[in-house]
Amino acid sequence: MIYDIRHVTTYAYESPVSYARCTLRLEPLSGHGQQLVSHHVEIRPRPAERTLRRDFFGTLTESVVIEAAHRNLRIDSRSRVEVARRAPGRTMASPPWEEIRDIAFAANSLGPASPISYVFASSLVPVLAPITAYAAASFPPGGGVLVGAVDLMHRIRTQFKYDPKATVISTPLADVFENRHGVCQDFAHVMIAGLRGLGLPAAYVSGYLRTIPPAGQPRLEGADATHAWVSLWCGSEIGWIGFDPTNDLLVANDHIVLALGRDFSDVSPIDGIIVGSPKQKLNVAVDVLLVE
Repeated sequence: MIYDIRHVTTYAYESPVSYARCTLRLEPLSGHGQQLVSHHVEIRPRPAERTLRRDFFGTLTESVVIEAAHRNLRIDSRSRVEVARRAPGRTMASPPWEEIRDIAFAANSLGPASPISYVFASSLVPVLAPITAYAAASFPPGGGVLVGAVDLMHRIRTQFKYDPKATVISTPLADVFENRHGVCQDFAHVMIAGLRGLGLPAAYVSGYLRTIPPAGQPRLEGADATHAWVSLWCGSEIGWIGFDPTNDLLVANDHIVLALGRDFSDVSPIDGIIVGSPKQKLNVAVDVLLVE
């Protein structure tokens, strides 16, 4: 499948901003079952500097400096991506989860593809005993790692409520877990925390969802903005598998990967600093259109 993606971010400031430095992570990845065909970002006002680099996880990161005074900032990202990904069956046989845990901790590579990079707590995903205990109910002794993760994903989908007003980026994970309300970012963080608490390597994935579902299928939560899900390492033979706890789905061709890391702080599409206005209004619009 080929998708055209438009991701427009607009900032409106209460008073003029004299200087802005932004970090953009807006180019979809190649790999993970997809191939980037084209990508372009238009920024207004025009930046004085634009610098590109790849971060540790392989995400193209663009540093932008804007020195002209402005009250509005518009970042218009357009991409075309080809996706060819097949999800495994929800009951597919896989190695026991304890075996995956032991292999991950024995890894002798520290690169971004190594499972050891995603085993430990990170800034937004602490390992918390209540969440570990919650996840453990899906992983009986000797149980397959994939079936266990499917069960955990399903429980989060059915026991947590999707509520865009319930949390902000700074809401502690413990509060999200206790209240059982949040958005895709929160549900991904909860699932990752549970998996890591058991010693399983889990990455945070940001990306997009197909806006219009195939005929006869329900519209997915999170289709009008950037989405988030979990990638779990299931051993060298199966590799990394995507789990979407917001929609109780194994990731296939309706998901487009933008970036991956340990948690949201590694993959935020846009962040940075400004000098000037203390208040701002943010608007984000995402559209994902199927080309063929």
